[in-house]
Amino acid sequence: MWLAAAVMTAVCFGINNTLFKWSTRHSMSKQHIQFYFYMVAFGIMALYGWMTKSLHPSATSMMLGALIGICNATGNMQMSGAFEKGPASLTAPLVAVNAIFPVLAAGMIFGEHIPLLHWIGILCMLCSAAIIQYTPKVEKGNHEYIPWLFHIAMAIVSFGIVGILMKWCSVIGIGSLDLLTAMYGGGGLYLYWSCRKTIVHKREFRVGATVAFFSVIGFSCYFYALTTGVASIVFPVVSLNCLIVVFLGCYLFKERLKAYQLIGIATALCGLILTKL
Repeated sequence: MWLAAAVMTAVCFGINNTLFKWSTRHSMSKQHIQFYFYMVAFGIMALYGWMTKSLHPSATSMMLGALIGICNATGNMQMSGAFEKGPASLTAPLVAVNAIFPVLAAGMIFGEHIPLLHWIGILCMLCSAAIIQYTPKVEKGNHEYIPWLFHIAMAIVSFGIVGILMKWCSVIGIGSLDLLTAMYGGGGLYLYWSCRKTIVHKREFRVGATVAFFSVIGFSCYFYALTTGVASIVFPVVSLNCLIVVFLGCYLFKERLKAYQLIGIATALCGLILTKL
């Protein structure tokens, strides 16, 4: 079940990334959409917790949840900044490297034993995530190299911290509802300062609300997978959300699968099989 939950997380995150891609093509603000989805998701979680009387926040859950929300929002914004400053063909594969940090933490900090066969499967999935997102296209123009590297480094660190903190919260017994409510609330407040002087656009709000729906499902499955499964496998599986982006891109944007993407898909499937042996 935990592997199915990890796959569901990848599906939900892939749908959301596709929505971000679609909104960019329609000149919508990704930052505003993030703010709306954080606040809508916070409303969903808080309302559910209040109705079921299952929300029991503590100082620890509020602090760690808010930190996860801030790191996740920061990672998304830094990745967007990297796309603006440098070649997109290299940005996505480099940012995907963040998955290796929580994988290493699972073995070194949380004491998970990772067999050699599983290591091979993990490396296959991480490599496939980079291959699938890579676009071998020469981009013209001068890129701001140092700011680009800074944005990439910040995105890698931010997303890596999110994965490690999610696993830590599952280990110390924080409930998913308490954690996710604090995560969306903290991230929403963090994003509010950059959006407080702007006008609400209905299109961005609708997209943000849709993203919130899939985010709630995705992060709930993510936390369940980390709580009941093997974190060193969950993290690379979640990083394969780029597969969903590729498939939906073929359907929605009439994009065609390239040969290297087919190789990446095959590598990802081999990695999944190896981690189950």
